Amino acid sequence: MKTQSPTPAPAKAAAPKKKSSGLNPVFVIPILFAIAVAVYMFIFGDGSHFVGGSNENLPLEGDYFGVVYKGGPIVPLLFTCFLIVLVFSIERFITIGRANGSGSIDEFVRKVKGMLDRNDVEGAIKECDRQKGSVGNVVKTALLKYQQLRSDAELTKEQKLVALQKEVEEATTLELPMLEKNLTIIATLASVSTLIALLGTVLGMIRAFSAMGTSGQPDTAALSTGISEALVNTAIGIGTAAVATIMYSYFTSRIDELTYNIDEIGLSIQQNFAAHN
Repeated sequence: MKTQSPTPAPAKAAAPKKKSSGLNPVFVIPILFAIAVAVYMFIFGDGSHFVGGSNENLPLEGDYFGVVYKGGPIVPLLFTCFLIVLVFSIERFITIGRANGSGSIDEFVRKVKGMLDRNDVEGAIKECDRQKGSVGNVVKTALLKYQQLRSDAELTKEQKLVALQKEVEEATTLELPMLEKNLTIIATLASVSTLIALLGTVLGMIRAFSAMGTSGQPDTAALSTGISEALVNTAIGIGTAAVATIMYSYFTSRIDELTYNIDEIGLSIQQNFAAHN
């Protein structure tokens, strides 16, 4: 007797692969370090900023380029940290700006919720295509699942709601890594740059106290160089840490706002499905 093979369940449409978004730190950070060293050596260390035209002498009065150069070998590291924060902050601005899509997210959420109240799922999907942001991507995925579940006669209503909720969560999980990429680097530099600056400060104070401890008349040039090195490193490190902290807080707040909008409209989709199906 020939057994009838069971009808396979319809395969779930594969989600489109997301393009890797953002700069690759493995390649970017060494390039920024090379730029920082070049700027330190050939711009800040140019002889025109120093007495006698040599960077071995004291910097000219009021010439801050020369003062920064006298900060010592820790300055290129701190300058690299600053460039990393600057470059990745600009990159996050662009990425999160694209994730917002076109138009106001609040207006988009209101439109989709209104269409769902009228049971206009097709119109809501078209609105997602026009929005072209992370919220639109998640909502469109959920709405496509909504249509699929509406015509499914095998699952119970509770099972459909669970499947719809899972679809929203999975779509959100796919979007968030794109938004959060490289934020860890900015957060790390908010504290690491301060520690690097502290190292530069200690080295500068060691040089200053060594000059004070010389026999006879203290070497005032070496003393001023040591103090300058300590203060320059402190200033650059604190400034970099402050910028990194502000940028990290700003980006996380933007991502939290996007996540809140996704959760809000995802809940509306589930409530609409429960009410109309």
